[in-house]
Amino acid sequence: MTRDRFLHILCFLHFADNSQRPDQSEEYDRLLKLRTVFDTLDDSYAKFYNPSENLAVDEVIVKYRGRVIFRQYIPKKRKRFGIKIYKLCDEAVYTCAMRVYFGKDSQSATDDVTATHATVRNFTCRVEGLGHKLFMDNFFSSPRLFDDLDGHKINSCGTVRPNRKDMPRDFGPKQLKLKRGDVRVKTRGGLTTLVWKDRREVYMLTNMDPSPAEGNFFDNSNHPVKPHIMEWYNRHMGYINISDHMANSYLMDRRSLKWTTKLFFHLLDLTVLNSWILLSSCGAQYTHRDFRLLLVRNLIEEAGKSQYRPTPSLIGRPSVAAANIVRLESRHNQNSRAVITNTGQRNQRNFAAVFVHLAARERPRSASVPSVMYACAWCLVSWIITQK
Repeated sequence: MTRDRFLHILCFLHFADNSQRPDQSEEYDRLLKLRTVFDTLDDSYAKFYNPSENLAVDEVIVKYRGRVIFRQYIPKKRKRFGIKIYKLCDEAVYTCAMRVYFGKDSQSATDDVTATHATVRNFTCRVEGLGHKLFMDNFFSSPRLFDDLDGHKINSCGTVRPNRKDMPRDFGPKQLKLKRGDVRVKTRGGLTTLVWKDRREVYMLTNMDPSPAEGNFFDNSNHPVKPHIMEWYNRHMGYINISDHMANSYLMDRRSLKWTTKLFFHLLDLTVLNSWILLSSCGAQYTHRDFRLLLVRNLIEEAGKSQYRPTPSLIGRPSVAAANIVRLESRHNQNSRAVITNTGQRNQRNFAAVFVHLAARERPRSASVPSVMYACAWCLVSWIITQK
């Protein structure tokens, strides 16, 4: 298949019937054009895999600069423009759950539950009661969320913003005058709030490990000692970034102005990555690249067995010039310059001209150069092209 043929078929890639689309109202689904594919993959990810103990929640950006109402602009990200997706990954960088961000969600947010709180609870409803450990950044974490997860036997750890609701008021940057290396801890039940200063203050929430000791700690090289819970957080928080990097290592994506096409190809790359992780968990010794090549070969072999492709009678397409010009005869002479002579009367209509491109380097006069007579089939005027 040629490239143009593939791009022509790609224009007709659709996943929903636009004629059956409901009217745009408050309950309109912005992912309607891709909802069936997205939900099918999301359910399959959770159906065929049991996640490991350590989990992480974070966001990724699918690069897209086209026009869609839920496109995001995050200037600090490498991909500044795109579609934001929340993901839940485990230690093997397997994507267990995902959700597209469509903007401010006023339906799931209430006075007691924020939109990010509801997002994390939707992800963890499949693993609650099993003793998993969940890591998140300050975009999601809050004391109420950690208490809610602890009630469902899910331990949590993550950075937190000091102005979150239910945070200790005396732990603000204006109240605490910390020096480099200082550690301050406050405990409420099983929840621990920690502040550590290196170049700036870092706030953390956790209900996993015992509370660290307060004080000012430096190592032998006069560097501030990082608390153990922060090293634990840095070790497990990068699952989503690794998963996104591996999914984008061998892109199937194509340049397109349709957001459905961009998001579909990202889901396709993510599905191939999850399939490789599933196969590796069963003991297979394939690299990510070798698995993709093997998958492509198997798909081509299956398509060749099932699809009937008749042999064409003619190979290729005739050119436009060959269809309008009929060659009458040819003869040879020994000239080196082209001379075009009109041998017929021209009609009132426009006629097609024939141009002959000679090489920039002239042939020697002794060389034999052909001279050919042509006729235009449309205007019925003959031309003789000779060499002078």
